[in-house]
Amino acid sequence: MAELMPSLVLGAHVDQTDPVAEAVAREADIVQIFLGNPQSYKGPVVSYADGAEALRQAAADAGIGVYVHAPYLINVAATNNRIRIPSRKLLQQHVDTAASIGALGLIVHGGHLGADEDPAKGFDNWRKAIEATDLKIPVLIENTAGGDNAMTRELDQIAGVWEAISTAEGFENVGFCLDTCHAHASGIDLATAVEKVRAITGRIDLVHANDSRDAFGSGADRHANYGTGNVDPEGFMTVIRDAGAPVIAETPGGVEEHRADFAWIRERL
Repeated sequence: MAELMPSLVLGAHVDQTDPVAEAVAREADIVQIFLGNPQSYKGPVVSYADGAEALRQAAADAGIGVYVHAPYLINVAATNNRIRIPSRKLLQQHVDTAASIGALGLIVHGGHLGADEDPAKGFDNWRKAIEATDLKIPVLIENTAGGDNAMTRELDQIAGVWEAISTAEGFENVGFCLDTCHAHASGIDLATAVEKVRAITGRIDLVHANDSRDAFGSGADRHANYGTGNVDPEGFMTVIRDAGAPVIAETPGGVEEHRADFAWIRERL
């Protein structure tokens, strides 16, 4: 598989203060950052010292691609207006700010409903959210690890979201992010995950490559460095090979740990 090496686009989630410097330190092609506090409804903030346009230019000059991960609190599927409406607002704010720094995409979790609510309502709320959002850059919906009525935990639920949003204006700017830890935790076999997700979405635009501290089907979202957790290594590598998409490590640690994770992947390619 050595012929795949030149096309492997690899990076990590890093501190938002100077993502270009973080990428250079890791010899990474891409990075992922937050814009502010991921556990807050407060609007996005560009922490780069010289502002959004300077970050955009610095990344371009260095040949570094930047992705932005939306706050975890965003839940556009919710039936509760006090959650759904602020979530839509926050989604638009993050799309706008991510576009201002030249981001390649904005990753957002699928969200969830209450245990006794009809999933169809959440699917349709996703459609409405796509139609209501000015998608200046691609929005990549990510599969999630747990939750009894999560919108993108299981394949059938992902299919429900995709069927609903496929009729939305702006759908052409929606992609998919496949997280290996989340798939493992939700009981999706990594050996066939890419094939099954592509059969639903037609695409995989980004891979969040993470090992898991927990057992298959546990529903727990606790990431681990490569080869140290419970994710099957061959299934993990099958996802990376078959997806053919950029790869982001959201693994613990800093520069040295991420460089070790990159080496682990490259050795197996």
